[in-house]
Formats: sequence, structure tokens, C-alpha cells
Amino acid sequence: MKKKSVYILTGLSGSGKSTAARVFEDRGYFVVDNLPLTLLPQCLELTGKELNDDHDLAVVIDVRNRDFLDQYETIIQQVTDAGHPLKILFFEASDEILLRRYSETRRCHPLADAENLSAAIEQERQLLQPVRCGATQVINSSGFNPHQLKNLLLEIFGDESPPLMLQLESFGYRYGLPPDADLVFDVRFLPNPYYISELRALSGLDSQLRQYVLDQDDCRKFVQHLDNMLAFLLPCYRNEGKSYLTLAIGCTGGRHRSVSLVEEFAQRLASDVVRVRVHHRDIEKNQ
Repeated sequence: MKKKSVYILTGLSGSGKSTAARVFEDRGYFVVDNLPLTLLPQCLELTGKELNDDHDLAVVIDVRNRDFLDQYETIIQQVTDAGHPLKILFFEASDEILLRRYSETRRCHPLADAENLSAAIEQERQLLQPVRCGATQVINSSGFNPHQLKNLLLEIFGDESPPLMLQLESFGYRYGLPPDADLVFDVRFLPNPYYISELRALSGLDSQLRQYVLDQDDCRKFVQHLDNMLAFLLPCYRNEGKSYLTLAIGCTGGRHRSVSLVEEFAQRLASDVVRVRVHHRDIEKNQ
């Protein structure tokens, strides 16, 4: 069994661990937030054997589990002895920044039983100092917004931005708009194959039907215009840090025109930087 790479994301509350966890999740890691440290060896064994999960692991561990410091060195040694490549990322920020973040979010500090927020932050710094000293990398997030912190993490690891996950979805307007769509295009202006007897029973998954739709002059123009628009938009979304995008194409019933065009753009848009998934929401509703 392949040994999993393990990243421990730890550090001060409010310093960016949740943002870092999302970065790891976008890159395909199995991410666990607030895992009791004593369960880390079992988690590695369970995901590798029982769940047959080959994804590497990133875990967020901090003072929300008050006793994790008592067994920290022992558990870390167990993971290392088991042969798992391990890196510990310690996140911190200045007191001023942490005070401002807590003021903006109005969340309760996990050590809120201290005299006040400033005292809680100082107590946390002292508790986590041994962890900080043993960290692979200390990341100070002061002055970074979440998007900038994400870019910093990618630079540290020498990675390019992760591929954009693009879901192409066909749908029928008679069944309503997809609620999760980011971009929606209406192709009901195209001739409807439903009214051609030899095509009615087919769907956009059939080459004959798809060819009929794509051979229409207006369809060719639409495909070219949308292709040019997406050639501009998708890199912009990706550079801005968007990881997921749903593009929906709708026709009357969601079986003929929209399916044909989703299949066409799935072939056009798939690349190393855009991973395409296809979903035909209403194709079975019009048989």
C-alpha cells in the first residue's frame, strides 16, 4: 500500500488554517478539520485500507482539542515511523491582525475562558510554541486576504494553480433553471428536432441528432461566439482562484439541443487546466 503524504495544518486560531484546508482540498487531498491527534494513525490506516482511499491527507489540528499537546511528539513519531512523508505547517499572524479578524467575524476564540481576547491569543501563542519550533514551515498570514494566502501557499509548494473543475449541464426550461449554475445559456432559438419525426426519439447523445443541431448556421455562429467568450472567461476565473464553475445550457425539454451543445463543448474545453464533467439533468424526462 502506498504511504500517504501527510500535512498537519496547525497554528493560531484565525491565522488562515481554514483557507489552507480549502487549498489542499482543491488539490485532491483528503482533508479532516479538528481531528483529535490521537486518531491520526488510525485515520491513515482506515482511509488506506478500509476505505481504499489513495488520496494524501491534510489534517487541521489546534487548541480546539485541548489535550493534543500532551501526545503531540509521540503521535508525530508514530506517523513518521510508519513511513508516511510528513510536513507540519504552522500558521500565525500578528496580534493586531488576529484581533481585527475576530472582531470582523464575531467568532469565539477557543480559549475564550481567558480574561479577554488579547489574553487568549497570548495564551495560545505560549501553548503552541513547541509545535511552532518543530514545524516544517511557519507561515505568517498578516496582511494577506484569503486569495493572497492561497497564492502564497501555491508559491511555497512550487505548484501552479489547480485545474478549474467545469461542470457542463444540459437542462430543460420546462423543469426550471439549475439552481447552482454560474453561467446559463438559452438555445431555444435553434430549430427544435422534436418536430422532426425521425429525430424525435433520439437525444443529443446520438451522433445523427447532434450533427443536425450543429449543422445549423445559427448554431455554428453560437458555438463560435461562446467558444471565444469562454476562451477569455475561464482563465480569468481560474486566475481569480475559482475552483469550480457550472455552465448550464438549456432548451425546451433538455434532451436534444442542449445535450448536443454540452457534448460539443465538453470536447472543446477539456484540457490540462480545465477538467470537464458532464451532467444531462433532464435527458430522461422526455422519452
